[in-house]
Amino acid sequence: MVRLTTTLAITISLLSTFANIALTFDGGGDTKQQPTLCGELVLPAGYPCSEHIQTKDGFLLGLQRVSSSASIGYHARESRPPVLLLHGLFMAGDAWFLNTPEQSLGFILADHGFDVWVGNVRGTRWSHGHISLSEKNRHFWDWSWQELALYDLAEMINFINSVTNSKLFVVGHSQGTIISLAAFTQPEIVEKVEAAALLSPISYLNHVSAPMVQRMVKMHIDQMIVTMGVHELNFKSDWGANLLVSLCDTRLSCSDMLSSITGKNCCFNESRVAYYLEQEPHPSSSKNLNHLFQMIRKGTFSKYDYGKLRNLKEYGNIKPPKFDLSRIPKSLPLWMAYGGNDALADITDFQHTLEELPSTPEVVYLEKYGHVDFILSLQAKQDLYDPIINFFNSMGKVSSI
Repeated sequence: MVRLTTTLAITISLLSTFANIALTFDGGGDTKQQPTLCGELVLPAGYPCSEHIQTKDGFLLGLQRVSSSASIGYHARESRPPVLLLHGLFMAGDAWFLNTPEQSLGFILADHGFDVWVGNVRGTRWSHGHISLSEKNRHFWDWSWQELALYDLAEMINFINSVTNSKLFVVGHSQGTIISLAAFTQPEIVEKVEAAALLSPISYLNHVSAPMVQRMVKMHIDQMIVTMGVHELNFKSDWGANLLVSLCDTRLSCSDMLSSITGKNCCFNESRVAYYLEQEPHPSSSKNLNHLFQMIRKGTFSKYDYGKLRNLKEYGNIKPPKFDLSRIPKSLPLWMAYGGNDALADITDFQHTLEELPSTPEVVYLEKYGHVDFILSLQAKQDLYDPIINFFNSMGKVSSI
């Protein structure tokens, strides 16, 4: 009876949300001036930063280029190895700059002479919409991480390669590792990558232990949202926050909401949570959440499952094709770090990923780290970022292509 009442309350909340959103679908472009990641977080810290906007299938992707004050000037940066940073789900490029310059990977890489490029996928606030679709149009949100890998990441890599005439390093966290691993199975993308460092690597999700996520999967919240026509998933909105709260009851405490989603984090500065929440979370699409929950339910690393009939139309098969990790070149150097308290990138799932890779990556295990510690830990420089820099430096001179 309690479960039925909870489900009914959530359904009513979603129906109310859908009614409010449906009134705002108007089509057309959004012309208001947006703040920029460079202007908000990077330039105020004293680091040169330039904004680039790239488009693939009509989306205007925010891509920032950051250097240290010691390497001002285009030609000075041109000879430095480029590094692309890829954020996680419900995050954006600001994730790499949320702590002090001495603690944030984006600044640390710049200070070590790397040509830092910061990726922001479609739908995030640091990207810039679409050439013709309004963010209020349902078609704007018709994508999952599949498109982020095969369109957004591919376009970012191509653009950086065209500007620098160099292969690049890739650093991903969480969803950034999902799209990296998927993209690396594509020869035309991976040939432009020199090496990759993956934090909380994910390709399989069927052992997720996060209580909030398990509950949402069990209640089919993702399918309810998609079926009701809610296309944008924004937990900064009133309805998004209310949805999370509605999932809490005597069986699931939300006194520590973050831990219920990510696992217990050991090492980030809790006094800065209010500041973090000024930037996070960013929006994503309901279809993207649905795709991730398909991975949890099915135990697969595959393209989006539309159902048998549409799968046949989209893929020529009743089942969506898998992203075959064995197609990632054995010659691609990989560095991976995972945590003992990470409730999203589970140890068993990580071992599954390792078994399917043709290479043997360098692996770092941090027993106390939760999912968020990999980007916000106060000890991340010593635990993660210095080893990443050593790994990249061990590659020697980066190849041109």
